[in-house]
Amino acid sequence: MKTSWRSASLAATAVSVLALTTACGQDNSTTPSSAAQNVGATAPATSGGVGTGTGTGTGTGTGAGNGYGADGQQSSASPAAVEPAGKLTVASNPDLGKVLNDGAGLTLYRFDKDTANPPKSNCEGDCATTWPPVPADDAEAGAGIDKSLLGEVTRPDGTKQLTIGGWPAYRYAKDVNAGDVNGQGVGGKWFALAPDGKKATLSALPGLSVRKDAKLGDIIVDKNGMTVYRFIKDKAWPKPVSNCTGACLEKWPAVAEVNANDTKGVEKKGLMGFARTDNGEKQMTVDCWPIYTFSGDKKAGDTNGQGVGGTWYAVSPTGKLVGAPSK
Repeated sequence: MKTSWRSASLAATAVSVLALTTACGQDNSTTPSSAAQNVGATAPATSGGVGTGTGTGTGTGTGAGNGYGADGQQSSASPAAVEPAGKLTVASNPDLGKVLNDGAGLTLYRFDKDTANPPKSNCEGDCATTWPPVPADDAEAGAGIDKSLLGEVTRPDGTKQLTIGGWPAYRYAKDVNAGDVNGQGVGGKWFALAPDGKKATLSALPGLSVRKDAKLGDIIVDKNGMTVYRFIKDKAWPKPVSNCTGACLEKWPAVAEVNANDTKGVEKKGLMGFARTDNGEKQMTVDCWPIYTFSGDKKAGDTNGQGVGGTWYAVSPTGKLVGAPSK
């Protein structure tokens, strides 16, 4: 009886390993054997263009070392005088569609760490210097804006901040000219406001879909049209493991779990979420590899993270690295 029980246990273990291999078994040839430690923060979020292997670049992406776009420090600019919202307007942006502007034509933004129901701002201190809250006092709905969506929330300092559809509204200190959208996608948490309070986008994209890039070919993008990347120091077998934590994760925000049915053009094999070991949050995988966006990508279609540090690459619809050098 003992022998029979041990044989059955070994058989069950073998079946379990086989099932896991079928779900997440990979050809790890694209991952160097030396890739084991967390060295994902190999380049500042301000890196742009195709990576040179040193993590430097020439782009103008707005970094988010502390999660809100101040490049890890308090904004060097002096705090600007509080400007009234004025008569809000709707502008057409070629990449984002309809975008909400203030009376001076400056883009208004929302913050993913805020809440709309009930309205609450979680941007204070240095964050509010980089992202000045829009006063609610004289805000007026212009053409194409439902005035019933305009509201206000009381900030900790007692001032009234404008809300759109419940979402607190902000300007971005690095937007200088009317129509600038330099704050779009900063830190994977800041997005231009649409007139209805939602994130501005040309279309309602699935959680993950495929975009044809002129240089890289077919690559995966998230629901905001932002390019999705893989870190070659991660692992996919026998289970997904992210080796991007801490400062790395601020520069390369993890893509949250997406329902497999909310995808288009992405291979279903190994398409699932897993619980990160550092914070317990669910991260999405493609072909069992953890996926990320890049805080240096300012708008949909940017690929400033491609090749950064020789460790970050866009992802093909099958989950493979795009443009990575062969080993």
